[in-house]
Amino acid sequence: MQKRLRILTFATAGAVICTAGFIPSVSQAAGNGDREDKGSYAETHGLTADDVKNINALNESALPPSAGPSFRAPGSTDDRETPPAEPLERMPDAYRAYGGRATTVINNYIRKWQQVYSHRDGKKQQMTEEQREKLSYGCVGVTWVNSGPYPTNKLAFAYFDENKYKNDLKNTSPRRDETRAEFEGRIAKDSFDEGKGFKRARDVASLLNKALESAHDEGTYIDNLKTELTNSNDALLQEDSRSNFYSALRNTPSFKERDGGNYDPSRMKAVIYSKHFWSGQNQQGSSDKRKYGDPDAFRPDQRTGLVDMSKDRSIPRSPANPGESWVNFDYGWFGAQTEADADKTVWTHGDHYHSPNSGLGPMHVYECKFRNWSAGYADFDRGTYMITFIPKSWNTAPAKVLQGWP
Repeated sequence: MQKRLRILTFATAGAVICTAGFIPSVSQAAGNGDREDKGSYAETHGLTADDVKNINALNESALPPSAGPSFRAPGSTDDRETPPAEPLERMPDAYRAYGGRATTVINNYIRKWQQVYSHRDGKKQQMTEEQREKLSYGCVGVTWVNSGPYPTNKLAFAYFDENKYKNDLKNTSPRRDETRAEFEGRIAKDSFDEGKGFKRARDVASLLNKALESAHDEGTYIDNLKTELTNSNDALLQEDSRSNFYSALRNTPSFKERDGGNYDPSRMKAVIYSKHFWSGQNQQGSSDKRKYGDPDAFRPDQRTGLVDMSKDRSIPRSPANPGESWVNFDYGWFGAQTEADADKTVWTHGDHYHSPNSGLGPMHVYECKFRNWSAGYADFDRGTYMITFIPKSWNTAPAKVLQGWP
């Protein structure tokens, strides 16, 4: 990008934009230890105030009413464009790969999606105009076009090391010029382990898929699921029958659609995506927690790993110093890859909405390794791993994903 301002201010509701970090080490990605995150995404990429205002307004319009505050920046311009259709048989060009990440433009991703991810009942499908319109929203667009309906974020998992948190609070001290609130927020952030959170989500998805295999009605699915949980001695067995865990399949729109599950659980499969966001979202609470993180917010249940996302309103971190600006979330698509080594898995996301004729420029799509995905910018202090359901006939979550294009 050219002629970018290094410092910007923007509305309290914040910007919805997507990140694409270069993260150096496995130990940082694991979520343990003292991580040194990069600066904000806006500062790193030199976004102007107009960029942020337009990104915020545009992406807020993509959120369902329950997912974010009702806000549209006055005078903002919707310069997002739906990318044109790509011929079904056109092969994608090679991605540009470096540093554990492969990059391409949105049009080339559409070509790859059509060749690899689009299959329905074994047949390639051309990405429809509606799907291309969803994709154009950026990081959430990538997850959106692969998961079907907008991600609901209800079945979320994470891992928080309570003992590490208590010990670090007791046995370490704030850094020089670090406030107590900043110290506690940092210790809480470092006590989350994304590697273990991801593993928990994968383990649960495996149980869900076993329960789906021979269940042709919802009652049989629930019975199968309880059997699998009992055999695994899993604490999720004790969840209330009305909880998000047991109702997740029922609340997935594609489960009900005639060309989806058609109310037959055996036609569905559990897949995974991820969301990074900021914990201090209580606008009526402490301003310090909005700036430095709320140690008590969005912690997983210690028994089950479930995270209550009902208070997630996609509100970004508040500035602590003049000129600071923070983005409010990032989505990454995983699907149903079977690679056992987490760091060899591939996560697909994007940088920002598609605006090729503005200063923001065209949207880029990234395929990155887990270490790149799981450790990010200072904009986020929470990383959750979500389970949703898609029809088995969809191949948007192939078992083997190649980074870039061979």
